[in-house]
Amino acid sequence: MPIDPYILLLLATVGLAALVPARGTAAHVVSGASTAAIAFLFFLYGARLSTREALDGLRHWRLHGTVLACTFLVFPLLGLAARGLVPVLLTQPLYQGLLFLTLVPSTIQSSIAFTSMARGNVPAAICAGSFSSLVGIVLTPLLAAALLGGSGGFSAHSLVTIVLQLLVPFLAGQVLRPFIGRFVARHKKVLGLVDRGSILLVVYTAFSEGMVRGIWHQVSAVRLGGLLVVEAALLAVMLALTWYGARALRFGREDRIAIQFAGSKKSLASGLPMASVLFGAHASLAVLPLMLFHQMQLMVCAVIAKRRAHDLDPDPDVTPAAPAAASPTAAGTATPPR
Repeated sequence: MPIDPYILLLLATVGLAALVPARGTAAHVVSGASTAAIAFLFFLYGARLSTREALDGLRHWRLHGTVLACTFLVFPLLGLAARGLVPVLLTQPLYQGLLFLTLVPSTIQSSIAFTSMARGNVPAAICAGSFSSLVGIVLTPLLAAALLGGSGGFSAHSLVTIVLQLLVPFLAGQVLRPFIGRFVARHKKVLGLVDRGSILLVVYTAFSEGMVRGIWHQVSAVRLGGLLVVEAALLAVMLALTWYGARALRFGREDRIAIQFAGSKKSLASGLPMASVLFGAHASLAVLPLMLFHQMQLMVCAVIAKRRAHDLDPDPDVTPAAPAAASPTAAGTATPPR
Protein backbone atom coordinates (compact mmCIF):
# COMPACT_ATOMS: atom_id res chain seq x y z
CA MET A 1 0.00 0.00 0.00
CA PRO A 2 2.42 2.71 -1.20
CA ILE A 3 2.25 6.32 -0.16
CA ASP A 4 3.42 8.39 -3.10
CA PRO A 5 6.23 10.68 -1.80
CA TYR A 6 5.07 13.32 -4.23
CA ILE A 7 1.69 13.39 -2.54
CA LEU A 8 3.50 14.20 0.70
CA LEU A 9 5.22 17.11 -1.08
CA LEU A 10 1.86 18.28 -2.37
CA LEU A 11 0.37 18.15 1.12
CA ALA A 12 3.38 20.05 2.47
CA THR A 13 2.81 22.68 -0.22
CA VAL A 14 -0.83 22.95 0.80
CA GLY A 15 0.28 23.39 4.41
CA LEU A 16 2.74 26.13 3.38
CA ALA A 17 -0.03 27.93 1.50
CA ALA A 18 -2.25 27.70 4.58
CA LEU A 19 0.43 29.11 6.87
CA VAL A 20 2.08 31.61 4.50
CA PRO A 21 -0.29 32.40 1.60
CA ALA A 22 0.94 34.76 -1.10
CA ARG A 23 -0.71 38.17 -0.79
CA GLY A 24 -0.56 41.51 -2.63
CA THR A 25 2.48 41.94 -4.86
CA ALA A 26 3.77 38.48 -3.92
CA ALA A 27 0.51 36.95 -5.14
CA HIS A 28 0.89 38.65 -8.54
CA VAL A 29 4.49 37.43 -8.85
CA VAL A 30 3.58 33.87 -7.88
CA SER A 31 0.60 33.88 -10.24
CA GLY A 32 2.76 35.01 -13.15
CA ALA A 33 5.39 32.39 -12.35
CA SER A 34 2.66 29.74 -12.17
CA THR A 35 1.31 30.72 -15.59
CA ALA A 36 4.78 30.46 -17.10
CA ALA A 37 5.40 27.13 -15.35
CA ILE A 38 2.17 25.63 -16.73
CA ALA A 39 3.06 26.69 -20.28
CA PHE A 40 6.56 25.22 -19.93
CA LEU A 41 5.15 22.03 -18.45
CA PHE A 42 2.95 21.40 -21.49
CA PHE A 43 5.78 22.39 -23.82
CA LEU A 44 7.82 19.56 -22.28
CA TYR A 45 4.87 17.17 -22.67
CA GLY A 46 4.80 17.97 -26.37
CA ALA A 47 8.57 17.57 -26.70
CA ARG A 48 8.45 14.15 -25.00
CA LEU A 49 5.51 12.58 -26.82
CA SER A 50 6.60 10.63 -29.89
CA THR A 51 3.82 11.26 -32.41
CA ARG A 52 5.04 8.50 -34.72
CA GLU A 53 5.00 5.85 -32.01
CA ALA A 54 1.61 7.00 -30.80
CA LEU A 55 0.17 6.84 -34.31
CA ASP A 56 1.63 3.34 -34.77
CA GLY A 57 -0.51 2.30 -31.84
CA LEU A 58 -3.67 2.87 -33.88
CA ARG A 59 -3.26 -0.69 -35.13
CA HIS A 60 -4.69 -1.75 -31.79
CA TRP A 61 -7.64 0.60 -32.10
CA ARG A 62 -10.14 -1.53 -30.15
CA LEU A 63 -8.07 -1.36 -26.98
CA HIS A 64 -7.38 2.36 -27.27
CA GLY A 65 -10.99 3.10 -28.11
CA THR A 66 -12.08 1.17 -25.02
CA VAL A 67 -9.72 3.15 -22.78
CA LEU A 68 -10.83 6.47 -24.27
CA ALA A 69 -14.49 5.51 -23.81
CA CYS A 70 -13.86 4.68 -20.15
CA THR A 71 -11.90 7.90 -19.58
CA PHE A 72 -14.06 10.43 -21.41
CA LEU A 73 -17.51 8.80 -21.51
CA VAL A 74 -18.11 6.38 -18.62
CA PHE A 75 -16.23 8.46 -16.03
CA PRO A 76 -18.14 11.69 -16.87
CA LEU A 77 -21.47 9.85 -16.83
CA LEU A 78 -20.71 8.59 -13.32
CA GLY A 79 -19.68 12.13 -12.38
CA LEU A 80 -23.02 13.46 -13.58
CA ALA A 81 -24.84 10.73 -11.64
CA ALA A 82 -23.05 11.89 -8.47
CA ARG A 83 -25.02 15.14 -8.70
CA GLY A 84 -27.71 13.39 -6.70
CA LEU A 85 -25.35 13.29 -3.71
CA VAL A 86 -25.54 17.08 -3.30
CA PRO A 87 -26.10 18.26 -0.56
CA VAL A 88 -26.34 14.96 1.35
CA LEU A 89 -22.68 13.93 1.04
CA LEU A 90 -21.08 16.65 -1.08
CA THR A 91 -21.25 20.42 -1.20
CA GLN A 92 -21.68 22.04 -4.59
CA PRO A 93 -18.00 23.15 -4.83
CA LEU A 94 -16.75 19.67 -3.93
CA TYR A 95 -19.12 18.15 -6.47
CA GLN A 96 -17.74 20.48 -9.16
CA GLY A 97 -14.24 19.26 -8.27
CA LEU A 98 -15.42 15.65 -8.42
CA LEU A 99 -17.04 16.22 -11.81
CA PHE A 100 -13.85 17.86 -13.08
CA LEU A 101 -11.91 14.82 -11.84
CA THR A 102 -13.98 12.59 -14.13
CA LEU A 103 -13.07 14.75 -17.16
CA VAL A 104 -9.27 14.54 -16.72
CA PRO A 105 -7.20 12.25 -19.01
CA SER A 106 -5.66 9.00 -17.85
CA THR A 107 -2.15 8.61 -16.47
CA ILE A 108 0.80 7.26 -18.42
CA GLN A 109 3.58 6.56 -15.94
CA SER A 110 1.62 4.70 -13.27
CA SER A 111 -0.49 2.86 -15.88
CA ILE A 112 2.71 1.51 -17.43
CA ALA A 113 4.21 0.63 -14.05
CA PHE A 114 1.16 -1.29 -12.82
CA THR A 115 0.61 -3.00 -16.19
CA SER A 116 4.22 -4.16 -16.14
CA MET A 117 3.93 -5.34 -12.53
CA ALA A 118 0.82 -7.36 -13.41
CA ARG A 119 2.50 -8.79 -16.56
CA GLY A 120 0.10 -7.12 -18.93
CA ASN A 121 0.48 -5.52 -22.38
CA VAL A 122 2.95 -2.73 -21.56
CA PRO A 123 3.28 -1.28 -25.10
CA ALA A 124 -0.50 -1.02 -25.30
CA ALA A 125 -0.57 0.80 -21.93
CA ILE A 126 2.05 3.24 -23.24
CA CYS A 127 0.02 4.06 -26.34
CA ALA A 128 -3.32 4.14 -24.51
CA GLY A 129 -1.98 6.60 -21.95
CA SER A 130 -0.38 8.71 -24.68
CA PHE A 131 -3.62 8.87 -26.66
CA SER A 132 -5.57 9.80 -23.55
CA SER A 133 -3.19 12.62 -22.65
CA LEU A 134 -3.16 13.94 -26.22
CA VAL A 135 -6.96 13.83 -26.56
CA GLY A 136 -7.46 15.26 -23.07
CA ILE A 137 -5.66 18.51 -23.87
CA VAL A 138 -8.52 19.32 -26.24
CA LEU A 139 -11.41 17.25 -24.91
CA THR A 140 -11.16 17.99 -21.18
CA PRO A 141 -11.73 21.78 -21.62
CA LEU A 142 -14.58 21.12 -24.06
CA LEU A 143 -16.26 18.70 -21.65
CA ALA A 144 -15.73 21.18 -18.81
CA ALA A 145 -17.39 23.89 -20.89
CA ALA A 146 -20.36 21.62 -21.62
CA LEU A 147 -20.84 20.08 -18.16
CA LEU A 148 -19.61 22.78 -15.79
CA GLY A 149 -20.71 25.82 -17.79
CA GLY A 150 -20.21 29.03 -15.84
CA SER A 151 -19.90 27.28 -12.46
CA GLY A 152 -16.74 27.15 -10.41
CA GLY A 153 -15.25 30.18 -12.11
CA PHE A 154 -15.30 28.51 -15.54
CA SER A 155 -16.17 30.68 -18.52
CA ALA A 156 -15.73 30.89 -22.29
CA HIS A 157 -12.63 32.98 -21.64
CA SER A 158 -11.15 29.98 -19.82
CA LEU A 159 -11.43 27.95 -23.03
CA VAL A 160 -9.41 30.56 -24.93
CA THR A 161 -6.89 30.72 -22.09
CA ILE A 162 -6.37 26.97 -22.05
CA VAL A 163 -5.75 26.97 -25.79
CA LEU A 164 -3.07 29.65 -25.41
CA GLN A 165 -1.57 28.35 -22.19
CA LEU A 166 -1.77 24.59 -22.74
CA LEU A 167 -2.45 23.61 -26.33
CA VAL A 168 -0.15 26.12 -28.05
CA PRO A 169 2.90 25.22 -25.89
CA PHE A 170 2.14 21.52 -26.41
CA LEU A 171 2.03 21.94 -30.18
CA ALA A 172 5.22 24.00 -30.06
CA GLY A 173 6.90 21.13 -28.22
CA GLN A 174 5.71 18.71 -30.89
CA VAL A 175 7.03 20.95 -33.70
CA LEU A 176 10.42 21.35 -32.00
CA ARG A 177 10.69 17.70 -30.95
CA PRO A 178 12.93 16.74 -33.94
CA PHE A 179 15.43 19.36 -32.75
CA ILE A 180 15.23 19.01 -28.96
CA GLY A 181 13.88 15.46 -28.49
CA ARG A 182 17.30 13.94 -27.82
CA PHE A 183 18.20 16.69 -25.37
CA VAL A 184 14.94 16.12 -23.50
CA ALA A 185 15.56 12.36 -23.41
CA ARG A 186 19.14 12.80 -22.12
CA HIS A 187 18.05 15.15 -19.33
CA LYS A 188 14.85 13.30 -18.44
CA LYS A 189 15.58 13.19 -14.70
CA VAL A 190 16.42 16.88 -14.41
CA LEU A 191 13.42 17.93 -16.49
CA GLY A 192 11.27 15.60 -14.39
CA LEU A 193 12.21 17.64 -11.34
CA VAL A 194 11.23 20.78 -13.27
CA ASP A 195 7.87 19.16 -14.06
CA ARG A 196 7.14 18.36 -10.45
CA GLY A 197 8.40 21.70 -9.20
CA SER A 198 6.07 23.45 -11.65
CA ILE A 199 3.09 21.51 -10.34
CA LEU A 200 4.03 22.34 -6.75
CA LEU A 201 4.08 26.01 -7.72
CA VAL A 202 0.63 25.66 -9.31
CA VAL A 203 -0.72 24.03 -6.12
CA TYR A 204 0.80 26.73 -3.90
CA THR A 205 -0.71 29.48 -6.07
CA ALA A 206 -4.18 27.88 -6.12
CA PHE A 207 -4.32 27.15 -2.40
CA SER A 208 -2.87 30.56 -1.47
CA GLU A 209 -5.66 32.26 -3.38
CA GLY A 210 -8.18 29.95 -1.77
CA MET A 211 -6.89 30.83 1.70
CA VAL A 212 -6.99 34.58 1.01
CA ARG A 213 -10.56 34.30 -0.27
CA GLY A 214 -11.67 32.08 2.64
CA ILE A 215 -12.75 29.22 0.41
CA TRP A 216 -11.58 26.58 2.91
CA HIS A 217 -14.20 27.67 5.42
CA GLN A 218 -16.68 25.85 3.16
CA VAL A 219 -15.11 22.43 3.84
CA SER A 220 -15.61 20.40 7.00
CA ALA A 221 -14.18 17.05 8.11
CA VAL A 222 -17.57 15.42 7.55
CA ARG A 223 -17.70 16.67 3.95
CA LEU A 224 -14.16 15.42 3.32
CA GLY A 225 -15.19 12.03 4.68
CA GLY A 226 -18.17 11.99 2.35
CA LEU A 227 -15.91 12.87 -0.58
CA LEU A 228 -13.58 9.96 0.24
CA VAL A 229 -16.52 7.54 0.35
CA VAL A 230 -17.80 8.76 -3.03
CA GLU A 231 -14.35 8.53 -4.61
CA ALA A 232 -13.79 5.02 -3.25
CA ALA A 233 -17.09 3.95 -4.81
CA LEU A 234 -16.17 5.65 -8.11
CA LEU A 235 -12.81 3.88 -8.26
CA ALA A 236 -14.36 0.51 -7.38
CA VAL A 237 -16.98 0.85 -10.13
CA MET A 238 -14.39 1.81 -12.75
CA LEU A 239 -12.03 -1.02 -11.79
CA ALA A 240 -14.87 -3.52 -12.09
CA LEU A 241 -16.19 -2.08 -15.37
CA THR A 242 -12.79 -1.99 -17.04
CA TRP A 243 -11.94 -5.56 -16.03
CA TYR A 244 -15.25 -7.33 -16.64
CA GLY A 245 -16.19 -5.07 -19.55
CA ALA A 246 -12.93 -5.94 -21.29
CA ARG A 247 -13.67 -9.61 -20.65
CA ALA A 248 -17.12 -9.20 -22.23
CA LEU A 249 -15.44 -7.59 -25.25
CA ARG A 250 -13.26 -10.71 -25.49
CA PHE A 251 -9.91 -9.07 -24.89
CA GLY A 252 -7.05 -11.32 -23.80
CA ARG A 253 -5.67 -11.25 -20.28
CA GLU A 254 -2.72 -8.96 -21.07
CA ASP A 255 -4.97 -6.48 -22.85
CA ARG A 256 -7.51 -6.55 -20.02
CA ILE A 257 -4.77 -5.60 -17.57
CA ALA A 258 -3.74 -2.63 -19.74
CA ILE A 259 -7.38 -1.55 -20.09
CA GLN A 260 -8.04 -1.80 -16.37
CA PHE A 261 -5.04 0.27 -15.31
CA ALA A 262 -5.20 2.84 -18.11
CA GLY A 263 -8.99 3.17 -18.07
CA SER A 264 -9.58 3.50 -14.33
CA LYS A 265 -7.07 6.20 -13.38
CA LYS A 266 -6.80 9.98 -13.70
CA SER A 267 -3.71 12.12 -14.26
CA LEU A 268 -2.67 14.48 -11.48
CA ALA A 269 0.01 16.07 -13.69
CA SER A 270 -2.49 17.03 -16.40
CA GLY A 271 -5.42 17.81 -14.10
CA LEU A 272 -3.73 20.27 -11.72
CA PRO A 273 -2.58 22.77 -14.39
CA MET A 274 -5.90 22.51 -16.23
CA ALA A 275 -7.84 23.19 -13.04
CA SER A 276 -5.68 26.22 -12.32
CA VAL A 277 -6.53 27.67 -15.73
CA LEU A 278 -10.20 26.67 -15.78
CA PHE A 279 -11.23 27.51 -12.21
CA GLY A 280 -8.98 30.41 -11.23
CA ALA A 281 -9.71 31.43 -7.62
CA HIS A 282 -11.79 28.29 -7.08
CA ALA A 283 -8.98 25.94 -8.18
CA SER A 284 -8.06 24.87 -4.63
CA LEU A 285 -11.38 23.10 -4.06
CA ALA A 286 -11.46 21.87 -7.65
CA VAL A 287 -8.15 20.00 -7.32
CA LEU A 288 -8.81 18.52 -3.87
CA PRO A 289 -10.89 15.56 -5.19
CA LEU A 290 -8.22 14.87 -7.83
CA MET A 291 -5.39 14.85 -5.27
CA LEU A 292 -7.28 12.44 -3.01
CA PHE A 293 -8.31 10.19 -5.91
CA HIS A 294 -4.73 10.07 -7.19
CA GLN A 295 -3.38 8.66 -3.93
CA MET A 296 -6.32 6.28 -3.60
CA GLN A 297 -5.83 4.86 -7.10
CA LEU A 298 -2.12 4.26 -6.47
CA MET A 299 -2.76 2.34 -3.26
CA VAL A 300 -5.58 0.19 -4.65
CA CYS A 301 -3.97 -0.49 -8.04
CA ALA A 302 -0.70 -1.53 -6.38
CA VAL A 303 -2.57 -4.29 -4.52
CA ILE A 304 -4.45 -5.37 -7.66
CA ALA A 305 -1.27 -5.43 -9.77
CA LYS A 306 0.44 -7.74 -7.29
CA ARG A 307 -2.53 -10.10 -7.32
CA ARG A 308 -2.71 -10.08 -11.13
CA ALA A 309 0.98 -11.01 -11.29
CA HIS A 310 0.20 -14.28 -9.46
CA ASP A 311 -2.93 -15.05 -11.50
CA LEU A 312 -1.57 -16.18 -14.85
CA ASP A 313 -4.16 -18.83 -15.82
CA PRO A 314 -5.42 -18.00 -19.33
CA ASP A 315 -9.13 -17.77 -20.00
CA PRO A 316 -10.33 -20.27 -22.65
CA ASP A 317 -13.19 -18.01 -23.77
CA VAL A 318 -11.17 -14.97 -24.87
CA THR A 319 -8.89 -14.19 -27.76
CA PRO A 320 -5.15 -13.85 -27.11
CA ALA A 321 -3.55 -10.47 -26.56
CA ALA A 322 -3.02 -8.35 -29.63
CA PRO A 323 0.51 -7.73 -30.89
CA ALA A 324 2.46 -4.96 -29.19
CA ALA A 325 1.18 -1.57 -30.24
CA ALA A 326 4.53 0.09 -29.86
CA SER A 327 8.07 -0.84 -28.88
CA PRO A 328 8.86 -0.92 -25.18
CA THR A 329 11.47 1.75 -25.79
CA ALA A 330 8.63 4.19 -26.22
CA ALA A 331 8.37 4.38 -22.45
CA GLY A 332 11.33 6.68 -22.33
CA THR A 333 9.96 9.13 -24.85
CA ALA A 334 6.22 9.06 -24.36
CA THR A 335 5.92 9.20 -20.62
CA PRO A 336 5.19 12.52 -18.93
CA PRO A 337 5.08 12.44 -15.16
CA ARG A 338 1.89 11.17 -13.63
